[in-house]
Parts: sequence; C-alpha cells; structure tokens
Amino acid sequence: MSGHSKFANIKHKKEKNDAAKGKIFTKIGRELAIAVKEGGSADPVNNSRLRDVIAKAKANNMPNDTIERNIKKAAGEGSADNYERITYEGYGPNGTAIIVKTLTDNKNRTASNVRNAFTKGAGNVGTPGCVSFMFDRKGQIIVDKEEYEGDADELMMTALDAGAEDFSEEEDCYEIYTDPDSFSEVREALEQAGVPMASAEVTMIPQNYVDLTSDNDVKLMNRILDMLDDDDDVQEVYHNWNQPEEEDED
Repeated sequence: MSGHSKFANIKHKKEKNDAAKGKIFTKIGRELAIAVKEGGSADPVNNSRLRDVIAKAKANNMPNDTIERNIKKAAGEGSADNYERITYEGYGPNGTAIIVKTLTDNKNRTASNVRNAFTKGAGNVGTPGCVSFMFDRKGQIIVDKEEYEGDADELMMTALDAGAEDFSEEEDCYEIYTDPDSFSEVREALEQAGVPMASAEVTMIPQNYVDLTSDNDVKLMNRILDMLDDDDDVQEVYHNWNQPEEEDED
C-alpha cells in the first residue's frame, strides 16, 4: 500500500536541485566504497553487492564517470576503512517508528546529529531493536509504467521465475518484492530483460502504518525526516508514517 507514496517520493527525489543531487551522490559514493571493501573486489563482475549499488547509482542519475571515479578511489589504500555502519531506532510524533541507517567515520558526530533530529521533531531515539520488529526486510524493485512499455504479465513472470516473492500493480508503477538473499538475482534478471527500474534496493517494509492527523505532528515528522535527509552520514531512513502523497511534493 505504500508503493504509490514511495514511488511519488522517488520521482520527487529525482527532480531535486543540484545541491540535493550532490548530497545523494555523496551518500551513494560511500555505499560504493563500502561495497568494494566488503565485496573484496572493485570489479562488479566479481562483486554482486557492488553491482547492486551501481544499479542504485544509475537509478539516481549518477553519471558513469562519477561512479567509476568512486570505485577507483575505493580500490585505493584505506579509503573505506574508516566507515562504520550504525543503525538507530526511535519514535516520531504519535508513536511513529523510525529506523535510521548510517555510514560514518565519526560515531560521536553522527549520534549527536541523529538525536538532535529526533529531538527537534518531538521524537526520541530508543534502544536497538525497539522498532525494527515492526518492519520486514525485503528486496523492493519499482518499475515506472511510463518507462516500461512491455506487458505486465510478462514482467510478473520474469520476476517470479527469477525468484521474486510477490508482484503487484499500482496506479503508476509495478512493485516487485523479494527475499533479501534473492534480491541481486531478481534485479539482474530484470536488467538482462531490459526492464527499466526506478528503484531497486533492499529495504525495510512496515508491517502496519500510522496516520498523523494533526498538522503539528505532520510538521514535526517532516522536520525529523528533512534533518536526517540533510545529514551526509545518514544513508537510509525507514518509517511507518502513512505519508500522504501531497507531502512528497513539499
């Protein structure tokens, strides 16, 4: 049910100004660096994690030379060694659940910034595991109907044959869900079939959604999300707010 809102958000992100694009590229650059380090190779042929991040970079309109430059830099000595993955969990207005995934070279700075974002939005950071049980970790692939000219049934069969768990058709997109372990295989099968993907990532899907009915709660929640989005250390933010589509257009 969140796919439509999620897709609107993707389109909104793609239309962001150059400064915002620069931030997205910085974050993906870190992911490329970590993928090279953790996958043990700067060659995407031998590194499925790197292939996935490259696909994400391309979906975000990151130029090929920028992608290659980040990979070459990561293959150099010690460039990604200082980055550490830290996940924060907490609550926003009206008990909304928020998960923040970071990649940082300074734990104190990141912890302070994340706590500040929650505090400014009248929320609070909780203990590890306090909200993650409310989400399912899944591979999610979104295909824009405007960009995909093929048949819906054909797309569904390609995805399911490759190992996808679920396929749904929304108003302006198709959503494909996979087990995290099958994500790379499914994404690559779609890529080989020439399917354009608006988004392809392993994400956290809320089991239930929370409505924010007060204008003040909406304002506070947006403040938290905007502050986290502006932080270079923050890679991904997942939440269970049933975000109205018009909020994506702010």
